[in-house]
Amino acid sequence: MDLAALERCIAEARPERVPFVLITVTNNSGGGQPVSMANLQGARAVCDRFGVPLLLDAARFAENAYFIKLREPAWADKTPREIARAMFALSDGAMMSMKKDAFGNIGGVISINSDGWAEKVRTALILTEGFITYGGLAGRDLEALAIGIDEILDEEYLKYRIASTAYVGHHLAAAGVPLLKPIGGHAVYLNGRKFCDHIPDEQLPGWALSVALYESIGVRACEIGNVMFGTQDATTGVWTWPALDLVRLAIPRRTYTQSHMDYVVEGIIELYGHRREIRGLRFARRPAVLPHFTATFEQV
Repeated sequence: MDLAALERCIAEARPERVPFVLITVTNNSGGGQPVSMANLQGARAVCDRFGVPLLLDAARFAENAYFIKLREPAWADKTPREIARAMFALSDGAMMSMKKDAFGNIGGVISINSDGWAEKVRTALILTEGFITYGGLAGRDLEALAIGIDEILDEEYLKYRIASTAYVGHHLAAAGVPLLKPIGGHAVYLNGRKFCDHIPDEQLPGWALSVALYESIGVRACEIGNVMFGTQDATTGVWTWPALDLVRLAIPRRTYTQSHMDYVVEGIIELYGHRREIRGLRFARRPAVLPHFTATFEQV
């Protein structure tokens, strides 16, 4: 979080008009990078100064905690569990997709330190998902989440997890494949613009790369860039593109072997050698809301 910008934003908007501040740990749209403990503490101080609640999007909280242990000397002798507790203690609540760090097939959690907010959440839950004891989930899924939320903080697992992702990233970088550094926790992020530097932004280089990956080696990736964040002026038709056009190679937990990762690395390196053959795309249909989920495309 840019703390100076946060303070300026709250002041300009007026604190009473800011329902809460949300920090995502780790940052999925920013390359899977962790949020430091110092940054969380700074955000807490800003929120306290203005009387605004601080919430965490904690889908990958365990990976964030492990990065803090690795990169911040003051926390080097703490366990991931202890660091996670310190992270959550700085917040007024958290929302969490349990399909990431909790190993779940489905489900999520909202935890709030406010009785008033919690009551509103319970009411909405009953109306939309199911009673508060199960939230629309089957018993087997609830049990899986209860186990997963505990197992995810195992330090040996986290060590293997972070190392596996780094293995892919370092081998791709050594071959000259453009990607975001440092390597994130749950994914390697290819730089779509640099990988397909012959494709202009209007032809969606990141999305074109994700299509080429699937066509060439059967790997399904996710664009986080022009399609997801690009905006078009309704009057002029001029597009504004995000600073980064990334392609996320998210690695499922406890699923693949190193041989699978070697296959991915070798396939991407080979594709990079033939990158000029990748063709640009244009929208065939672009919904006004969340286009990256349901838009369709055609090759230029």
